[in-house]
Amino acid sequence: MKKQVVNLENKKIKDIDIDGDIFGIKILPDIIHQYIRYQNARSRQGTHKTKSRSEVSGRAKKPFSQKGTGNARQGSSKPPHFRGGATSMGPTPRDHSFSLNKKEKKLALKSALSSKLYENEIIILDKLEVKTHKTKDLMSNLNNFDFNSALFVFGDDKINDNFKKASSNIPHVSTLNCSGINVKDLITNHKIFIDEKSIDQITKRLS
Repeated sequence: MKKQVVNLENKKIKDIDIDGDIFGIKILPDIIHQYIRYQNARSRQGTHKTKSRSEVSGRAKKPFSQKGTGNARQGSSKPPHFRGGATSMGPTPRDHSFSLNKKEKKLALKSALSSKLYENEIIILDKLEVKTHKTKDLMSNLNNFDFNSALFVFGDDKINDNFKKASSNIPHVSTLNCSGINVKDLITNHKIFIDEKSIDQITKRLS
């Protein structure tokens, strides 16, 4: 597959070949949905907790006599129906995550990338570098692209300092190393900007 490479001024630099088995497969929405569920489940803390009868303050002693008081029989002041009592069958700390095998993860990433490419929402940049760290200078370049939110994927171990500083003040714009590319970030961002170096690394990872 052919895809053009542009610079930050949205001017064409050249055409490159991208792997059709990664960026051009059949889109599988159910696999994408499953991967997003997997990511959301892993991000849940699972620290919700209510007190059981053994944890609430109070006495386990019988509050009053069995007979003669006119009240319903009670064995403790800790049951759920008492003010300040325990919670019946309440939440306890747990791990919400579930497993997803490697083939499913790769297939979900390929489907997400293919979906974005099909909608013409993947833009390949020659490099993510700017001359100054000023946000207004970067914005003047990004105005050449039409997007609501953007994810910039870089291939080096460290992103260009000027680009990082300039982009950090722009709402709905984020950066990500290609080693951490994931389905949720791909789907939730409108446009995906990938530098040319990242294409080879993504292809190697998903091959």
